Amino acid sequence: MRSVHQQMPPFRHEFYALAIKADGDGHVHTGEFTNFPEGSTIFFNTPFQTLSWDIAPNWKGYYLIFSQDFIAQSGALVDILNMFPFLKIDQSIPFSIPKFDLMAISAIYESIWREYQGDADDKFKIIEAQVYLLLQHIRRFFEQQVDANSAAKSIQAADIKLLSRYQTLIQSSFYPNAQLETFSNLHSTSFYAQKLSVHPNHLNAIVKSVSGLTALHHIHKHILSLAKSYLAQTDWSVKQIAYSLHFESPNNFSAFFKRKTELSPLEYRDKARL
Repeated sequence: MRSVHQQMPPFRHEFYALAIKADGDGHVHTGEFTNFPEGSTIFFNTPFQTLSWDIAPNWKGYYLIFSQDFIAQSGALVDILNMFPFLKIDQSIPFSIPKFDLMAISAIYESIWREYQGDADDKFKIIEAQVYLLLQHIRRFFEQQVDANSAAKSIQAADIKLLSRYQTLIQSSFYPNAQLETFSNLHSTSFYAQKLSVHPNHLNAIVKSVSGLTALHHIHKHILSLAKSYLAQTDWSVKQIAYSLHFESPNNFSAFFKRKTELSPLEYRDKARL
């Protein structure tokens, strides 16, 4: 606790965090959730979640933080949002842990700490496995104490909302008078993820789980739809269409269009006007 500020104003968390409070007093605001259960408590944070606290220095427990990059390079955790869907809930739900289970959970944290402090070349492989084990335990407690149907509805509603916001943002970004900071980012999921305040990996996982299509596929689908409309309904040149759709060059646009339709832009225009 010597390294933890007792008070923190609201800030945006940038990592995943799995925490256990074994004992202590004070208040933590995780998203919109403020009331912690009595006794030992497990709580977790997800990237871009708002967090604040006012706690007493008598807190005891563990706090494990890891990044999206740690997940992306991990074979065991790369599909973490689908394996452990409770991490997708906008308002993290703290829940209590029985005293007789506290020792087993604490042992996992302590093992991770010892491994992290060591100098073995493969220590992060061991830590990946321990994080996976910790998440499995947390899922068990979560399913025992939280209404699974209610949680699933919360997850689904939040996911559908994010997909809708993503699709709307793609459409509005390609409006002729759209105000953009850069010219070529509209083909990148990272551009939209930043606008939506989520990590690109998280955005792709949610979009794919709801729609069955990748986040990039949604961008390409909209670009292709606009390209077909311009080719069929206007006399714009291929060059004009390419730049209006934020391609770096007409050749890039033509290659993209042919890859998607097996026709060149002019071949498509001729066929559409028959």
